[in-house]
Amino acid sequence: MNKELLVDGDTCYRLAEQKAARYFASLDEHVKGNTYLPALTEYLGAWKRNHVRRQPWLSFLPRGKGKSDTGDYHRHIQWLKHTGKLDDYLDRSISYIYMRDLGQAIDSPETQAKIQRTAAGIKQRLIRSSATNKGEPPEFISLAGLYRWAQKEGVETAAIWVIGKLKAVSDHIPEGMNAEHAQRKLIKIIVGVVLHAIEEMGDERSPAERARRLDEAIRLGYSYGLTYPFIDDLLDAQVLTEQEKARYSRIIRTALLTGSVPDPGEWAGTNKAMIQFVHAELQEAFEYIKRHQRPETQQLFFEQAYVFFHSQELDRAKHLSHAQYTNEELYIPIILKSASSRLIARSVIGAPLDEDFENRTFYYGIYNQLADDFADLFDDMEAGAVTPYTYYLTYRHQRSDLINPFELYWTVIFHLIQHVYHNDAKTREVILNRAINGLKRCKARIGTEKYNRMMEILASGNPGFDRLLRQMAAKAEDVDFFDKLLRDQLILMLKNEHKFKEEFVDTVETAREQINNALQIAKPDGIPPMKETLIDAANYSLVGDGKRLRPILSWVMGVQEYGLRAQAIMSLLRSLEYMHTASLIFDDLPSQDNASTRRGRRALHLVHNSATAELTGLFLIQKAVQEQASLDQFDAGTVLALMQYSARTAEDLCAGQAMDLNAKGKALTLEQLNAICFYKTGKAFEAALVMPAILAQVDEREIANLKTFAYHAGIAFQIKDDLLDLEGDARLLGKPVGKDAENNTSTFVTVLGQEGALKQMWEHYCLAMETLKEMPRQNVFLKHLLNYMINRDR
Repeated sequence: MNKELLVDGDTCYRLAEQKAARYFASLDEHVKGNTYLPALTEYLGAWKRNHVRRQPWLSFLPRGKGKSDTGDYHRHIQWLKHTGKLDDYLDRSISYIYMRDLGQAIDSPETQAKIQRTAAGIKQRLIRSSATNKGEPPEFISLAGLYRWAQKEGVETAAIWVIGKLKAVSDHIPEGMNAEHAQRKLIKIIVGVVLHAIEEMGDERSPAERARRLDEAIRLGYSYGLTYPFIDDLLDAQVLTEQEKARYSRIIRTALLTGSVPDPGEWAGTNKAMIQFVHAELQEAFEYIKRHQRPETQQLFFEQAYVFFHSQELDRAKHLSHAQYTNEELYIPIILKSASSRLIARSVIGAPLDEDFENRTFYYGIYNQLADDFADLFDDMEAGAVTPYTYYLTYRHQRSDLINPFELYWTVIFHLIQHVYHNDAKTREVILNRAINGLKRCKARIGTEKYNRMMEILASGNPGFDRLLRQMAAKAEDVDFFDKLLRDQLILMLKNEHKFKEEFVDTVETAREQINNALQIAKPDGIPPMKETLIDAANYSLVGDGKRLRPILSWVMGVQEYGLRAQAIMSLLRSLEYMHTASLIFDDLPSQDNASTRRGRRALHLVHNSATAELTGLFLIQKAVQEQASLDQFDAGTVLALMQYSARTAEDLCAGQAMDLNAKGKALTLEQLNAICFYKTGKAFEAALVMPAILAQVDEREIANLKTFAYHAGIAFQIKDDLLDLEGDARLLGKPVGKDAENNTSTFVTVLGQEGALKQMWEHYCLAMETLKEMPRQNVFLKHLLNYMINRDR
């Protein structure tokens, strides 16, 4: 290694290892002597009186008030509010976050006041959200909710940045890794770092300083969190070869020891592109963290990061087939990695050294790790992973010296209550709530039979204590936590997003195929040659690689939302694409935008001439009118209303194009841009939504909502188009980039700048999403369409 060492890895790890060894020795002594049992049994007995009701009392509870299904987020929140349990639920949940994530002792009046303020604020948002979200994911974990929070805090730019980064990470998670798991962990780390920044700032900062610190925390959180999917998970997965893993680990180790990321060199094989992306992203993240470290905290950060990485490497190198690992070899790396991961979340923001925080966090980490390993025992056994639980289950009959990890888990709980938090009553209550909740969640997840079998193996040998644990896992109430509810909802949302995305793609492809097969205009026998030319020109324009967004949207609204038959509305779909294609032909003319390519092919006026292109556009408009008049399976009055609406929309589209042409070379205001966009783009989206609604004879209120949604979605779509013209890939777009600048056209980018245009796009995204909440139908397709509009690359 030629570069000068920033960190003496051997020394810093040895010192950390010595501290962990002392901690483990004290835990080991309690386990072997069973000295944790008397006090812990007493604590649990007292706790039981408040959480386990006598069975006969349940019969006096009003129907529906006794239990709630925590799988239904909004119903559970409403149930907590209805039963008067919401305040206690939030108090213990926020208290736990202050203990676990922020490393605080919750017995101080100052911390208690913060917990109460935080809980009160969350309560207001929960009640409002549960009343308005109609079964949708909570606003805490929606993109619109994130952006609205960012606006309030003045960190919209950071929010837009991190949303883009999260999408890029998701797109580059290789097969063989769990994308939802990676995203969840990354989001969790970002939130944790932001919480630390908020706690460190207090209430004394100016709005500008608070925004600056939060912006920095979001980026630092992402930069640190990126290590989970692209170091920890990647090295755990079966994606890289053993040689690649060793080489990749050396790169990470070198970066942590020297403070400089080495070049990966040539990387052959199927993983080359993925490694190039991962390396570039990690290098950017590493440099960002390094730049934002204060000189007095930089050494601490790199030492903690090295201890974290090295302890993970030691743990990762273990094999379940090796029968001779000592208890120290099993547990000390776990103590170090679980503590370091939380210590880094504070040191990454350059917070000053706090010995009380350091000690609490150091002792606390293994509690969560053992709880997680307990919950994942069967999955880890199946994967052949080495954890204290899998190793104990494998070798307990051969090795009488092995510590029962479940006993150690309860010993850690005893140690935390008794020695770290000095037997504070509220802290004791929260820790025991969390422990019993872990048992209940595990039992619910793996089933009673597996759970009982596992508990028989892991029993402490003290019948009274073991019986007490089983009883509480079966009967204890009011032990659930808000962070677990959010975690479950986030996992569900990410899984649903993946499923809905696949369904969205399938729906689009199904609709596109039906539409493409029906678009071609036939040439009847005996028509004049020039009409054949017009039909050929029209078909040339129709055959291009179009997105077909408008007819696809009408197909989905008509068939899936309103129950109309696909064949019955095919004439409507053709009319929409004929009108849209005609508008593109006119748009490309030398007298207008003078475009050379369209839909990945030469523009029509270059294949033929401008006169033919103009006539072809008019021909397609008349074909569209003819198709609408052919909707003979609907009431004549309804079809007439549709044609009248279509004609008014065509007038507005012409006006929008005229406004756009008149604006060339002129400096426009945002209001003028919005007007042009509404008439030129938004009205086309509106027509695609409203015309099937007219055929389905829905009420005027729903049509008004559809129009509002289309207005905001149309503007968001146009802003994305303007951004793609600035930074897109011409091969993907199917048309040249930079045409707006070449034509001296005012766009959202030229008027607002790139950052301002992004903010406007997200504002209209939020307004469109908020409009969807007011609709009587929960249209999942429209949500994914909106997400597609702002995330597309073409």
